[in-house]
Amino acid sequence: MSRRSRARAQLKLLTAPWRGPFTALATLILAGASGYRLTEGWDWGDCLWMVLITVSTIGYGEVETLSPQGRLVTVLIVVGGLVVVQLAIQRVLGLKESGYFRRVKEFRFHRMLERMHDHVILCGYGRIGQEIAAQLLRDNIPLVVIETDSFRRDVAESKGLKVLQADATLDETLLDAGLDRCQSLVAALPGDASNLYVILSARDLRPDCRLIARASSDEATAKLRLAGASVVVSPYVAGGRVMAASALRPLALDFMELLAGSDFEIEEFQLSNNPQYLSAIQGRSLAELELGRRSGALVLAIRDQGQLIANPGGHMELAPGQLLIVLGSKLQLSRFQQLLGEAVDSIETMPG
Repeated sequence: MSRRSRARAQLKLLTAPWRGPFTALATLILAGASGYRLTEGWDWGDCLWMVLITVSTIGYGEVETLSPQGRLVTVLIVVGGLVVVQLAIQRVLGLKESGYFRRVKEFRFHRMLERMHDHVILCGYGRIGQEIAAQLLRDNIPLVVIETDSFRRDVAESKGLKVLQADATLDETLLDAGLDRCQSLVAALPGDASNLYVILSARDLRPDCRLIARASSDEATAKLRLAGASVVVSPYVAGGRVMAASALRPLALDFMELLAGSDFEIEEFQLSNNPQYLSAIQGRSLAELELGRRSGALVLAIRDQGQLIANPGGHMELAPGQLLIVLGSKLQLSRFQQLLGEAVDSIETMPG
């Protein structure tokens, strides 16, 4: 069954329980109005008005003095109204016990997920997942969390996160979370095997998606890369590097932390290897192109044929296959991309 067919089936399931009470109410109103029409000869507007004030027990007063036949119609409407109300109450109680309102909430949640675009999918809301989510929230990045544990789900929802309580290793779960529309997926489940399943499923369903995975060992890192992970991060290795950087290069670490809390980002612009796409910029220097002045972004470094050139001067010429590391706000980086045009083969945001 396709996702659209499933949505139609869910909508039908949610609306079907109310057909009985609404049909009974509509029948009562039409029958009562017809009764007044036949017995009193009123126009349809007065007939419907009389039925409504009778059923609702408002009782403003009769449109005109009722005949004995009209009073009988009124009695029947009152009795019918009690029956309809009783039917509605029984239906509501039955729906509450059957979990109907929970399904309505889930249906609305899935409809909301279907409207999300360019978001991040976070699989797992453990200690690592919580830190990732907190950073993404600070940067106002739309986020969907996939978590099976109900306690962690409640914690995430209390912080305003959208949580899908399901198994992240299933293809259906990833599709429900919007894998086909997201900008990246982060597999931060506690087990390496679970993360491997997530990466395998995600890479098969969305070959061009950026996938970031957590690993607890070198062996798991190798397997996750083989499965298609774009980036594999070990919390222990990353923690050790941060501690070493704090001891050796504290200013650089402070700069990265400051950058993470700002509107600025560092992005990697991979230039195409096809000279045809670089016809407008190939052989021209940074000074001639005036990329910095026209976009406001700063070119921090250029990697050319495996060699990293930091703080390139204005004389530096652009060539196929180069990787440009650029600092700027989202608007400045967007302008930088527009200036390069079709010369850009891919863009990646460096982790802060």
